[in-house]
Amino acid sequence: MDKALLFQPRLPEEDVEIPGVGTIRVRGMTRLESLLITKLNDQSVVRVEKFMLAAAMVDPVLTEHEVEQWQKASPAGEIRPVIDVINRLSGITRGADKSGVPGDGPESEPGVRVLPGAEAGDDGGPAAAGDAG
Repeated sequence: MDKALLFQPRLPEEDVEIPGVGTIRVRGMTRLESLLITKLNDQSVVRVEKFMLAAAMVDPVLTEHEVEQWQKASPAGEIRPVIDVINRLSGITRGADKSGVPGDGPESEPGVRVLPGAEAGDDGGPAAAGDAG
């Protein structure tokens, strides 16, 4: 095996259409970038999103400052689909095997609160242990 092959980038890329703006190109994140994201999770979602987009934007290339300008100018739901594509290309989407992202698998991590769905209702019985009453 040629170990030089281990050091060559081989990240998947994909175009994402931004309605009313145009098409951008993103790539999956490297293992190192994914690991750095876990450190940023303690800071803020804004910081994580800036890092992810600055790292994964192929065309156009954006700095974190430029990503912040985009965040300030864009409608609330415009960037989410781009992040979803980056996550999928990086192998860290919901259901990805051993993604290392808490709550990304089929079951929640201990201590993660799962809110009830629309079908939840009061059964009229006594409150279970830990239920607010």
